[in-house]
Amino acid sequence: MRPLLAAPSRFLLRASTPLHATRATFRTSARNLTDTAPAAAAPVAKKPVGGFRGGIFGFLLGATLTGGTLYYTILADYKASNELLTEDICTLQSAVQRIEKYVQSLEAKVDGMGGKKKK
Repeated sequence: MRPLLAAPSRFLLRASTPLHATRATFRTSARNLTDTAPAAAAPVAKKPVGGFRGGIFGFLLGATLTGGTLYYTILADYKASNELLTEDICTLQSAVQRIEKYVQSLEAKVDGMGGKKKK
């Protein structure tokens, strides 16, 4: 029987003993061994993804993500430029209306003075 040791000492002692001395042996009958052997021999085979298929998938995924990002970037730029253009059109329209009012007031003044200078 081993003497009682502190926890670290027991760990070192356990690490120095061979593994076959500390493990319990596994025993089975020949019948049980033959029953389980075919089940263990047929693992499920995983179909590997080939380089060509993986390359096409990666290319399509990258192209789709890039296209989507580009679409939304262009859409945002389009909206910003459209808002600026609409603002400029409104400014131009108000300037044209002011000029029309000014021209109408000038025409009214000329019509008022124009009757005197006719030959």
